[in-house]
Amino acid sequence: MKSAAIAVAMLALFPVAATAALKSATMATAPMILRGKVVSYVAPDLVIKGRDGKAVTLQLAPDAQASTVTIIPIDAIKPGSYIGTAAETGKDGVLRALEVHVFPEAMRGTGDGHYGWNLTKTSSMTNGNVSTVAEQGKARAKARGRLLTVDYQGGTKQVLVPASVPIVAFAPAQLSQLAPGVPVFVIGQPMPGGKLVAKRVTLGTNGVAPPM
Repeated sequence: MKSAAIAVAMLALFPVAATAALKSATMATAPMILRGKVVSYVAPDLVIKGRDGKAVTLQLAPDAQASTVTIIPIDAIKPGSYIGTAAETGKDGVLRALEVHVFPEAMRGTGDGHYGWNLTKTSSMTNGNVSTVAEQGKARAKARGRLLTVDYQGGTKQVLVPASVPIVAFAPAQLSQLAPGVPVFVIGQPMPGGKLVAKRVTLGTNGVAPPM
């Protein structure tokens, strides 16, 4: 049940077919979360080599969409930004970001909340509106981290964002960009017969991998 709950939270990251995907996540077979690199893409089949070295084949749905991530400066996170951030809780109880992704305004509300995440064994995900941003540290401005207050329906979390973690924004992409070696993040839904079907692929460009 715990793994299914995590899968539901992951699916909430992306709005495309969210309702259908969330319903699917309540089934006995939870979605498969894949992070890796493209081996090949011959529509509709996408072959990905995961971080464990194993190759997995997915079928992209006819209406599948692609997005890419690009690195943005920490100063791009401002009060009013709608973000998602994978983080780990330190020994001091403070959430420390592993990455931050800033959503475009059209995706405001996506995945709202605080829940378990599987980027690491102990990570969480917080999606919400940034209400305050405070600089941290005495280093030169570009090296300072930020302490974010992130508000979501039913709660608030403070997240310390070190200046060194990847901070990205989403942009539209084309499925034709799925060339061998391209880093991707994709959620596959198991279907009857054993096929995995995906409706969205997030890919990296210019050496930047999807950090979530």
